[in-house]
Amino acid sequence: MKFNTKAIHGGQQFDKAYGAVMPPIYQTSTYAQSTPGTHPEYEYSRTHNPTRTALENALASLENGKYGLAFGSGLAAIDAVMKLLKSGDEVISTSDLYGGTYRLFTKIFEDFGIKFHFVGMQNANQISSYINDKTKLIWVETPTNPMMNIIDIKAVAKVASDHNLLLGVDNTFATPYLQQPLDLGAHIVMHSATKYIGGHSDLVMGSLVVKDEELAKRLYFIQNASGAICGPQDSFLALRGIKTLHVRMQRHCENGKAIAEFLNRHVKTDKVYWPGFEHHPNHKVAKKQMNDFGGMISFTTKGNTYEEAIKIIENLKVFTLAESLGGVESLVGHPASMTHAAIPKEERENTGVVDSLIRLSVGIEDKEDLIDDLKQALDKL
Repeated sequence: MKFNTKAIHGGQQFDKAYGAVMPPIYQTSTYAQSTPGTHPEYEYSRTHNPTRTALENALASLENGKYGLAFGSGLAAIDAVMKLLKSGDEVISTSDLYGGTYRLFTKIFEDFGIKFHFVGMQNANQISSYINDKTKLIWVETPTNPMMNIIDIKAVAKVASDHNLLLGVDNTFATPYLQQPLDLGAHIVMHSATKYIGGHSDLVMGSLVVKDEELAKRLYFIQNASGAICGPQDSFLALRGIKTLHVRMQRHCENGKAIAEFLNRHVKTDKVYWPGFEHHPNHKVAKKQMNDFGGMISFTTKGNTYEEAIKIIENLKVFTLAESLGGVESLVGHPASMTHAAIPKEERENTGVVDSLIRLSVGIEDKEDLIDDLKQALDKL
């Protein structure tokens, strides 16, 4: 089944009760039992819910996995992965990752005795020097947030395989439409489904997809025991979003390319970060492992100051200043004071997240309107 068909039908079946085409919203916390401990399929909605099951099956299908798990947020999904570990274990992570992930690692799990190494992974060979007998997991973002660095998943997977390590990939920016990490050797794929999976800025959700049955059992146990699940209403909304993921991503990519090229030509911009450029350091890797280059772009201005960045952001009319990304509407953010504020200034600036950096989540509006909006804001500098 091709991806466009899979987005609509993958992992799905008609409702057993009445043949509903869309999975119904089973807004219930519990299910009737014929005798204590005996139930046909569902017992309690923290453990399983038919609407969530339909979503989890769809997510697994999109990523060419076998087992999907849906959570209350992307961070709840990452939290579940971290609970596979124990005190004394070590994790090697991307150096320029999402600030919320960094905060979870350093402010929560470090206190439980897990050690984290934050490493630039654009060259997979750099990873091996951090591996020892306590290393259990490699955690990757690609493209990275917000610097748009590209990491060779297949190369990192070989390192993980050579040392018998788990490899988890945050695939939020790329989505399964552009990139399928399980096929490249990853063991776990994570999405903040709040973003492109949902696609309409109306839910908060996270997901994991795996192929291995034993790993799935461990994660299902954690999901149920910790209880950070999503409700049936949000599951329904995410399922609805998935059915248009392919057509939305086509427009996100088309608009992203046009805006990246406009910014790259503009006399008042300095650096533009987008993996579709041939001069991007790992463009060849992106071209090899991605089907297109997405709608996420970061850039700085010639003046390279916080004041210029804020002036641009405050003068945009079509782009909305807001947290998050991946919705049908275009959003603009200031990573240093928003998504990456949890990372110490010196550390984030070492990875390129300077005070003048602006991040764009390019939506599916008319690209000419988006370019005109950026032009008028830049002209005010």
